[in-house]
Amino acid sequence: MQTKVIKIDRNNIDMKDIAYCADVIRNGGLVCFPTETVYGLGASAFNSEAVKNIYKAKGRPADNPLIVHISDYKMLELVTDCDGEQRNVLNKLAEAFWPGPLTLISHRDDAVPAEVSCGLDTVGIRFPSHPIARALIEAAGVPIAAPSANLSGKPSPTRAEHVIEDMMGRVDVIIDGGNCDVGVESTVFDIAGTKMSVLRPGAVTLEQLLSVVNTADELDWMKPHMDSDEKPRSPGLKYRHYAPNATVNIYDGVRPNLSNYIIEEIKNAKRRGFSVGVLATDESICYYKEVDGVVLSLGSLEDSLQQASNLFHCLRRFDDMGVDMVFAEAVPKGGAGDAVMNRLYRAAGGKIVTVETARDSEGHIC
Repeated sequence: MQTKVIKIDRNNIDMKDIAYCADVIRNGGLVCFPTETVYGLGASAFNSEAVKNIYKAKGRPADNPLIVHISDYKMLELVTDCDGEQRNVLNKLAEAFWPGPLTLISHRDDAVPAEVSCGLDTVGIRFPSHPIARALIEAAGVPIAAPSANLSGKPSPTRAEHVIEDMMGRVDVIIDGGNCDVGVESTVFDIAGTKMSVLRPGAVTLEQLLSVVNTADELDWMKPHMDSDEKPRSPGLKYRHYAPNATVNIYDGVRPNLSNYIIEEIKNAKRRGFSVGVLATDESICYYKEVDGVVLSLGSLEDSLQQASNLFHCLRRFDDMGVDMVFAEAVPKGGAGDAVMNRLYRAAGGKIVTVETARDSEGHIC
């Protein structure tokens, strides 16, 4: 497939370029476009064959549902089938957080093909705030189904070069709209289940949601919640996601124990012939100045939004530098920190090492 790359300035959108991309969507094609969270790989949500092509382009498991993106509230009526209390809750949350990085899971209207939600009777809906995304959806005149625009399992793309790396030759158009702001996927909040629950953390937190709804909880994403043959209600629940080619190891603890432990683990890896990388913060990067490897900072320990914005770009940089093993410090939970830890946890295959003891320079516990 020939892929056309079109650069669009979010502050001065060329509507001719948008019209071209919208025509591709209406005719069953695939367009990668920026949102405020990550880049999306989009097709008409009403075209089942186009939706199937999303799965093919990504190499995405067929039981991993997509999110439908809208550009106005009229489209919401086209993709959902709910009334009563669920409709009331949906409207309140939409008023509070849309446009923005929140996906709401509601009951699906029959107009949305089953392929979008993998046969589930629910659908995830989002109203993005990014001006290019909104202009594209509006010009297309149809809701756009879109997962992140990366090969399945890899770190999500937050810059156009990430999309080009993964999707060139797999889609019709890639819109280069610059860097994404948030940097991690949207919060997914299920309002159609027996209990309202955050299924995937993001920039909109449970505390913020509880300011609008009376009761809700958050899925403990560090515990298994489904059988291998069960269909997930949200992206990011079932499979290893967001992972670079390198093996990711996460360590949680306090200094000096944490950095001492990681440095000794790095020495062990180097002795076995592995190239290494460290994912730290502005406050801790100084501990690794003697490490013979790639050392990157997520940003300030106190700024979870900055950490979220940098996460996937850092993971992709490790790949660019040929790193075999990544040693990542855990970041504090709360705010967007929950989303950062969720993505790291998935990238590490569901394992975090808790560091309770320190080692001396010879590797002995002290």
